[in-house]
Amino acid sequence: MAKNVVQSPHERSSLASLDQKLAVAKRCSHEGVVAGAKAAVVATVATAVPTLASVRLLPWARANLNHTAQALIISTVAGAAYFIVADKTVLESARRNSFEQASPSGFEA
Repeated sequence: MAKNVVQSPHERSSLASLDQKLAVAKRCSHEGVVAGAKAAVVATVATAVPTLASVRLLPWARANLNHTAQALIISTVAGAAYFIVADKTVLESARRNSFEQASPSGFEA
């Protein structure tokens, strides 16, 4: 029964607007994922080198940091870097898009 209902022009434009907003949201989240992954890789290397070096060179670290502790230190830093950078990237992208949408109405950011 709903197949025979004709959509009004307002409904069609709102559906197009919704599709456009969905596409922008997907692009923003993808940018966040890529930036977060890059940050996680950098943080992993930046944490792994001193952690592994300290375990080999410092007697305290050798005695107290087993393989599990080393992996936990490195993965915690990588995970934190991913989520922090991804969140900041998504928020920055959303802010940029909201200003772009506000500009045509006569308000300048």
